[in-house]
Amino acid sequence: MIPWLDTHTPFPDVSQALTTDAPGLLAAGADLSPQRLLMAYRQGIFPWFSEGQPILWWSTDPRMVLMTANFRISDSLKKTLRKVERSMAAGDGHWQVRFDSAFEAVMRACAAPRRDGPGTWISEDIIAGYCGLHRMGYAHSAEVWRDGQLVGGAYGVCIGRMFYGESMFARATDASKIALAYLVRFLRAHGVRMIDCQQETGHLASLGATPIPRAQFLAHLRNNIELPQITEWEPIAPLAAGS
Repeated sequence: MIPWLDTHTPFPDVSQALTTDAPGLLAAGADLSPQRLLMAYRQGIFPWFSEGQPILWWSTDPRMVLMTANFRISDSLKKTLRKVERSMAAGDGHWQVRFDSAFEAVMRACAAPRRDGPGTWISEDIIAGYCGLHRMGYAHSAEVWRDGQLVGGAYGVCIGRMFYGESMFARATDASKIALAYLVRFLRAHGVRMIDCQQETGHLASLGATPIPRAQFLAHLRNNIELPQITEWEPIAPLAAGS
């Protein structure tokens, strides 16, 4: 049995997470308030559950992470990024990359049904909780705009010099990868060396992410979570900057 949390119950130690049946499952219940979410991320815990389930809290072992220095930009993505950078330099408005100009819209796009399956687990309560974190300066979005339309993006949580990637979406080819490329370049420039990816997938592996032991992940977290917050979020061109 996993612990059931109420609104005032602290999280159990992550060492108590299940190792069989649902590996990494730590607890259920509580709420999705910004304060509870911050408490979770500071301990390497994240929420993930399907519609109709209670709130489930996880601490997986191993943990999938993307070291920002290891992000892979394919040749085809490089070509697309050059087009985006030329458009932004010219100011023609065809392509734009922005941070934090449409956070809730990015979340709702990530929650929308996908061509290859149903919508994500991002519920109205999740949206409310992370929008609260955004207003507090902890949650951020990277957005790709084409001819004034939002066509791709990614969002996550940044505490100190630790970034937790949550979800991405694309309505145009490579749009989510463009957002990620700009986000990774920005994070590298500000001393963020690791992006928590939470779940192990082939897509993340193709971008350079790898699984590491939870103990290693937690050690990195402890060394970076209390560092000063990043306060100015402005895109940095991935290729022009030499990344």
